[in-house]
Amino acid sequence: MGVLLLVLGLSLTACVPDHGRDERLLPEAEQQRLEIWAHAGREEERRTLEAQVQRFQAERPEVRVDLTWIPEGSYNGQVQAAALADHLPDLLEFDGPYLYSYAWQGHLHPLDDLLAEDLRTDLLPSILAQGRYRDRLYGLGTFDSGLGLWANRARLESVGVRIPQGPGEAWSAETFHSVLKRLAQADPDGQVLDLKLNYTGEWFSYAFSPLLQSSGGDLVDRTPGGRASGTLDGPESVAAMTAVQSWIRQGLVDPNLDDAAFARGRVALAWGGHWNHPGYRAALGDDLLLLPLPRMGENMVTGQGSWQWGITRRAEDPELAMDLLTFLLRPDEVLAMSAANGGVPATRSAIRQSPAYGPEGPLHLFARQLDEGYARPRPRTPAYPVISDAFGRAFQDIRHGTDPAEALGRAARRIDRELQDNRYYPALAEDGA
Repeated sequence: MGVLLLVLGLSLTACVPDHGRDERLLPEAEQQRLEIWAHAGREEERRTLEAQVQRFQAERPEVRVDLTWIPEGSYNGQVQAAALADHLPDLLEFDGPYLYSYAWQGHLHPLDDLLAEDLRTDLLPSILAQGRYRDRLYGLGTFDSGLGLWANRARLESVGVRIPQGPGEAWSAETFHSVLKRLAQADPDGQVLDLKLNYTGEWFSYAFSPLLQSSGGDLVDRTPGGRASGTLDGPESVAAMTAVQSWIRQGLVDPNLDDAAFARGRVALAWGGHWNHPGYRAALGDDLLLLPLPRMGENMVTGQGSWQWGITRRAEDPELAMDLLTFLLRPDEVLAMSAANGGVPATRSAIRQSPAYGPEGPLHLFARQLDEGYARPRPRTPAYPVISDAFGRAFQDIRHGTDPAEALGRAARRIDRELQDNRYYPALAEDGA
């Protein structure tokens, strides 16, 4: 009954109105129909995608595209319900980490044979990495995300610290701690770092698992049949989270209850992403700097991943669905969506043309990190929602004083139970892997 109610609810989601359709379009009876679902995100994103669909239809009058918006908060639940009822669309948008459940369950059509080689070589490697599951490509995004360290140039220069010029010059853990201490000595309350502790949900895995990976640990052993125990609670991961806990214990981290610690000048450094740039730029002007995250080991690691598109197994014409996806990945279309939501353009050709992410742009570091191999996709397993929730709970415990080894050990055991209960997600027959 619950599934039925969700599916019925899905049919009530808003579709793109028909006003403004190109008069050159063929009568509906003579058109091919392409059904797509997208998350109802920011208004600018919705307007942009609607305009993109209209531009595609103007080029392809023989195609009718029906676009349905689904509320972001209930998106995964409604998609799962529709999948059980065999009611998925041709082209489906989903948040990156959910791809692996959909692919494992057999709901997605592999894209390897549909993706043109020139487009494949133009895509950022992070886009291809996120969309791959068991050596097959199932998803493609038109934008990616950027994660780094925002800094107040004047505050850094006032205490004479070295400013990294790229991901290869990231501060080591020891240097970063020294920077925090020097900044704290010149700060009235000694709180100089914003970790976005006011954020919730996926933020903690996205933002802080790169520290585990930089140290040589991870959320889970990524080899087939790999477990979390010995990796998430291994010495490298514990060391990384012990460092984070020490920043908090020493009073170097602002609790950021009002989400304004950096913009109002209470702190000199802020963990954050590409979405912070407009507000931070307005507050700091030319004093705003974008730096790589500190490295816990030999190399810096950063987060990646955002919404993607996939073609479902239910699609009557996968090639037609791929035509629309290819259209959305044209440089002008990628730049249009990047302008709407601030995300990192998914293709190198679009990045070169981007005022924000191009070689001279203020956000170029985000593009470099994704293109040069510093980004790590979140674990590509259907267990990811449990992995993320377990780590997020462990982070909160560590933040409030729990021994990192104890908190991470508890999280690892929970993840291992999930993996064991599902027999480590063996390949399904329809997966073809």
